[in-house]
Amino acid sequence: MSKFEIILSAILLLSVAINIGLFVYAKAVAMRLLSIADELFDLQHMTDSFAKHLNEVYELETFYGDQTLRSLLEHAVSFNEHLETFEHIYNLIEEEIEQEQTDPDEPE
Repeated sequence: MSKFEIILSAILLLSVAINIGLFVYAKAVAMRLLSIADELFDLQHMTDSFAKHLNEVYELETFYGDQTLRSLLEHAVSFNEHLETFEHIYNLIEEEIEQEQTDPDEPE
């Protein structure tokens, strides 16, 4: 082997190693993003459920007009609206859940 061929082989080996490393890193980042999207989806669902429940309690005759509950309700709705700014992230996992529900027999 000539010196030129050795250099090209070394560069090829280095390139393959870098590409494999980048692939593994990209896969790990994608898995973390899906995990975060799943957690945000759950948080959004829990917050929405909490706001609905709080609204139901506020509308009861016993508590209707209570300023503390009203402020808590406004805060919950505001927090829920703020979470909706992350909708593009948790939609990743929501689309996956919808696909699983429509195709439950399909292997992954």
